[in-house]
Order: sequence, then C-alpha cells, then structure tokens
Amino acid sequence: MIERERSYRGVSARALVGYLDNLGGERVDDRTVEGEDWRASVSESKVSVGPSMTLTETTVTFEGERAETLDSLIEKFSQKAIRAGG
Repeated sequence: MIERERSYRGVSARALVGYLDNLGGERVDDRTVEGEDWRASVSESKVSVGPSMTLTETTVTFEGERAETLDSLIEKFSQKAIRAGG
C-alpha cells in the first residue's frame, strides 16, 4: 500500500471532502472518501503562525496500490485545493 500526505491551510475539511467527491470518490464517512483504486482521509489540526496566531491546517492522507493512480489524483486534487486556499 502506498501512502502520501498533503497539507493545506485556509481550506476546510468539508471542502476537501467535496473535492474528493468531485474526483470520482464516494464518501465512507464525513472524513473519508474512496475511489475505485484509492482512499483518502481528511484530518484537521491547529498550527502556530508567529507568537500569537494559529491557523487550521487540513491534512489529506491518500492511499492506493498504484503510484500512477495516486500521482494523477493528487495533481487534480491539489489544483482544486490551491485555488481555494488562503
């Protein structure tokens, strides 16, 4: 099993799950989406930015059997997430 992670700031977990839906996935639960040859899970955490500011960072963990499948999915997904992020 191949696993890759990507983190985004300024994009909600709900939005990222929606992007995965739009890329051919089906929701397993509110944070997990499965496609034909892949699975992605979304998590959120707070990260410090400077001495007094925190942001929500959303991490997507992609899993699959084939690197080519994940590479293509992550490229398409990242284009959507980067346009939305702050």
